[in-house]
Amino acid sequence: MDHPTVAILGAGSLGEIFARGLLRAGWLPDDLILVTRRAERAADLQKDTGIPTITSLGVGAEGRDVVIISVKPNDVPTVLSEIRGCLTPDQVVVCLAAGVEIATLEAALPNQPIIRAMPNTPAAVDLGMTALSPGTSASDDDIARAHLVLGAVGETIELSEDLLDAVTAVSGTGPAYVFLLAEALIEAAIREGLPHHAAEKLVHQTIRGSGELLFQSDESAFRLRGQVTSPGGTTAAAMHVLEDGGFRALMEDAVQSAANRSRELGKRAINP
Repeated sequence: MDHPTVAILGAGSLGEIFARGLLRAGWLPDDLILVTRRAERAADLQKDTGIPTITSLGVGAEGRDVVIISVKPNDVPTVLSEIRGCLTPDQVVVCLAAGVEIATLEAALPNQPIIRAMPNTPAAVDLGMTALSPGTSASDDDIARAHLVLGAVGETIELSEDLLDAVTAVSGTGPAYVFLLAEALIEAAIREGLPHHAAEKLVHQTIRGSGELLFQSDESAFRLRGQVTSPGGTTAAAMHVLEDGGFRALMEDAVQSAANRSRELGKRAINP
């Protein structure tokens, strides 16, 4: 499939991540258009990326094969109202806003192919994870276009919409869990006497290597952990502290809280 043309409505951090990722994946600047509210931001982005960047949502959406909505959930109704009359049925709209349901999007854009998606920030280094769910008017070709564009910055998976709030809580929010773990490990390493630069290098490479091992291995996370945890050893002592401290319960509560928040944000998008 040729590179579809793409409009990114909302050039915040996530919108910019996708724009730069598409350039790295072979899209030409003229294949893309960015839309942002502030003229100064538009000028800076166009200068930095070479991608045409404007402030009009309607003009940005016109004629592009894929229209990505990359704004906060509360801003989605405004975007939908401004692009409603500028779309044609051969365009597919991909909404990245957390919690905003397909029914809300389809009510505002009747008969328009809609894809709801949840990416994450490792897309900045082409290691993103995006889950997507198609709306009732999305054809196989529409879904394929969405996979092509979203997959330019990492992996994609198609799931039913009722799972996307959980996806938001796991992979969408997941990088923050990992970064918090890194912060805590670095601070603990420094308290054990390691200099800051050494603590950072040890932790960063350990997380990077562990993630790659988990990704490449045929073994489960449980079995890989077991390979590191010798009975009576240092890892076993550490695992005992984490388990007694309620690590699993805390993680479950965190994911549940994030999923609930995603649902709340979607409701606010309907009734701000």
